[in-house]
Amino acid sequence: MTEGIMIRRLETNADMRLIQQLEREVWDMSPVPTHQTFTAAKNGGILVGAFDGEQLVGYCYGFAGFKDGKTYLCSHMMGIHPEYQSKGIGKRLKQEQRKIAQQIGYDLITWTFDPLESRNAHLNTSKLFGISTTYIEDCYGEMDDGLNRGLPTDRLQIEWWISSSRVEDAWVPEIAEYKTPFQITQTPNGFPVLEINENEFLSGAEGIEVPVPQDFQTIKKLDSELALDWRMKIRTVFQQLFAAGFAVTGVRKAEESVHYYQFVPAKTIPLQPIERGDRQ
Repeated sequence: MTEGIMIRRLETNADMRLIQQLEREVWDMSPVPTHQTFTAAKNGGILVGAFDGEQLVGYCYGFAGFKDGKTYLCSHMMGIHPEYQSKGIGKRLKQEQRKIAQQIGYDLITWTFDPLESRNAHLNTSKLFGISTTYIEDCYGEMDDGLNRGLPTDRLQIEWWISSSRVEDAWVPEIAEYKTPFQITQTPNGFPVLEINENEFLSGAEGIEVPVPQDFQTIKKLDSELALDWRMKIRTVFQQLFAAGFAVTGVRKAEESVHYYQFVPAKTIPLQPIERGDRQ
């Protein structure tokens, strides 16, 4: 579906101006200054773009991070032109980002995303094999762009251990059956409503599934009260599962109004880098 789309690294000031144009189209917000993106590109950051001919239709922007004695790549933004979304471009951008990051010497890439955006969640976990063990409340504070306006900007943090068996071997948990201790009802308009019993969903299970809406943006536009209800309930559930030692490893798509996050014990996930000599 992406025939004719070329992926390459973005490095020049002209490239940075193309990013600004695309930012405005994707988010309807003031773009990142070119002096910031250009400086990041020259100092351990990685910017990659997707081109249809001369037109930039997607990009991924990451800069160098450092915490607790470890360097990593902080992948801060990825945007796809609305006419080119759902065509596999995001996955190709991330794969190119990973290849360059490994060449530089990174073994970890992190980024954040809205946990109620199930399409992004599926890409980040089920296709790229990232994991999450961190839920950040109101990460950016109030934002006034088209995607975030009107709700707390809660985020999941993805850890993409790009040289681990989880990623290299596309490792997935071997769980016969996930527990789904939640009920979904519907509003008169047909929107899904999450019902939880906080005394039950943490009871013993090898794997747990948590539903989220297939189309959260439509709920936001047409039922702001329900959108806030989803935000606060998912915040409660995810924080308690993470505190209990679980991690997100995938998203199961369903023929319903919801998709399902899949949680497993974090200690079972193979995240250590694979040494080059281990590969024959």
